[in-house]
Order: sequence, then structure tokens, then C-alpha cells
Amino acid sequence: MIRNISVGIDVGSGTTRVVVGEFTKGEKNPRIVGVGEGETFGVRSGYVVDPNEALESVRKAVSMAEKSAGIKIKRAFISVGGLSLRGEASSGSTIISKADGEVTNLDVNKALQDCEDNLNLTNKKIIQMFHSSSRLDGKEVLGRLEGMRGTRLEVKAFFITYSLQHLEDLIEIIAQAGVETIDVVASPIAIAEITLSKKQKIAGVGLVNIGHRTTTLAVFENGVPTALHTFSIGGADITNDIALGFKVPLETAESYKQGNNMEENFSKKKLDEIIEARLSDIFELIENHLRKIKRNELLPAGIVFVGGGSNTPKLVELSKSILKLPSGLGTTEIFGNNKTKLRDSAWFTAIGLVISGRNNDDYSEGSLKNLFKDVKNTIKSSIKQLMP
Repeated sequence: MIRNISVGIDVGSGTTRVVVGEFTKGEKNPRIVGVGEGETFGVRSGYVVDPNEALESVRKAVSMAEKSAGIKIKRAFISVGGLSLRGEASSGSTIISKADGEVTNLDVNKALQDCEDNLNLTNKKIIQMFHSSSRLDGKEVLGRLEGMRGTRLEVKAFFITYSLQHLEDLIEIIAQAGVETIDVVASPIAIAEITLSKKQKIAGVGLVNIGHRTTTLAVFENGVPTALHTFSIGGADITNDIALGFKVPLETAESYKQGNNMEENFSKKKLDEIIEARLSDIFELIENHLRKIKRNELLPAGIVFVGGGSNTPKLVELSKSILKLPSGLGTTEIFGNNKTKLRDSAWFTAIGLVISGRNNDDYSEGSLKNLFKDVKNTIKSSIKQLMP
């Protein structure tokens, strides 16, 4: 019997994680059958700075996942994140092509293509596209456009873009590790898939992923992302501050940050001050960006924190105080009552990628097909050498 297997690979700046899931008929969520993880080398803030080291990191994590799942990983969904991940809104329009004014799928695609044509894509590639809103002859249309009649169609769309060079580097490394890239998904979108409810995404919510070296804010409204920005500050900065403040090794500082291994004469007050100072820096950046998009204190579903840095003590309380929004830690229901390390939100990107194996039609067909046509052509020779 053919097994419905889906694999997610998340190459983070601190850790590379691989999750293998199996979908069974009648079940909404996959059963996790294998995991692999290891420290990432050769990647900084989402950029591949040493391909050989990055390749070795991916190979180790993939090998571990293969052993635990008892399968050979051949294809996977890949996440992208880091400083070059950006969100951009754009508008486009078209004149309805049919003589009787009936809107067809061709008209919708032409208007969305106009949105894409209005973007500056120098050194960037579109990863995903989301149709935000539509107007037909100046009147807002909710729901399906096809079959309506009018003269002029106007649309707005939200695009997630990524550095072309770094995307090529990542896909090539994955290929050299013996894995074919099925699709590329922006990390916040993968996380939102398993963390945010429809109700939250419609009301208005901010998803904050505190990673190793970066923090990403993604805002969702009316069911789609409306803003995305990555800041060059993350959990490692808190660890570094603690190491400097207490004159201890980084490993000890990380343990202190998690509230562990404190000596009897340890100054908890000093630790809290160091952590709160750096968290305040992160929240100030988030607040400034929310103000820029006119959403400060205006997200009814509040802020949801995920990522390895979300385990930092007093994070939620400080967020409520500074951002003045409901705040909480991201969780997922896909494990039921099972106790597993995968409940740590640092794993949510890789798990969300596995879910993409079920919901792959949600992503922009045209842009992604063009994306992989272009990228695969660029690294064709590298991939060909690895094909059986």
C-alpha cells in the first residue's frame, strides 16, 4: 500500500529541523512518524554564508529523521525565513475581456498579474501570493468573482518575497543532500497553518516568531496576511546579553535564560533586568511597525508568540504591558493529548510544512510554477548530478 508521506525541512540559523508526517484516510491531521534535528552551521539570519557547513547540517538532520521514520526522504517542503523575507502589497486592474462583461478566471488572473508586474522584483522572487480584495466597477466584491458582470476589475494582493540568490543557495543545498524541493513556504505562513484559528486571522492577529537571530512579525486580517517584516534581533541576542552581564559561557547563559541551573547566590533581579531590556527592544520594533501600518493597539486577536525565543520568561506579561494587546504563546491541537517535544513552538515551522502536503493548493499556482521553473533552471546542472 502506498503511504501518504509529507516531509518538512526548516533550516534555521540556530537549528535545522526535519519532520516526517503520514496522512491516513479520514484523519484531519498527520501522524508524526519521524523527526530529526541538529545545530545549524553556515547559515546566519537566513543567509547561507558557508554552503559546505550548511549542507552538512541538513544532511545530519535528514539522516536522523530517516532513521526514526524508517524511510528514505526523497522530497520535502522547505521553509524560508530571515532578513530577506518581506511582505509587499500591490494593486492591479484589467478590463473584462468578454463582450457581455462576464468575469472569468482569466480576468482575475490578468488583474493579479498586473499586481505582480507593479512590484519591484530586482534580486527577489515571489514565494507566495494572497488575493486580498476585489472591486468590480468600483464596488467591493466579497467571495467568488467568476460569473459576475462588469467592465473593470480592480484587485489588491499581498506578496511574500525572498532574496533570489539565497533561495537558489538553499534549494541547491537541499538538492545536494539528496532531497527534491516540492515547494517553498514562508516560515510565518507554515506556522500560522497550525497555530492560528480562522477566527483569529479574520479578526486581526499578529504572529511573532522569535528565532535565533531574527524576529518576524506577520499580521493577518480578513483571513489573509496583510503585513510581514523581519527584524535583525532574536533569542541569541538575549543569550549574549546574559553571558556578558554574568561573565559566563554562552551555554550557561542559555540555561539561565530558560530559568535553569542558577546558583544559590544568583541575582534573579539582574537576570530579569537583562532579559526585559532586550525584550523591550524587540517590542519597540514591533510597536513601531504596527504604528507604521496603522495597527498598533488595533489587533483584536492580539499577539501570538512562537519560536525558540518565545520560551523566555515574562515574555507575555511584558508584551501586554508594552504593546497593549492581548498576548499569548502559540499552541497547536494536532497532537491531541500526547506529550511530545514537538509541542515546543520551535518545531512549528517544520510541522506546518508537513501540513502543506495536505493543503498545497492554497498557494499561488502561477507564481510558484514560475518560481521553480526559474530556480530549477538556474541550478539544473547541480540537481541533474543527483538524479538516479
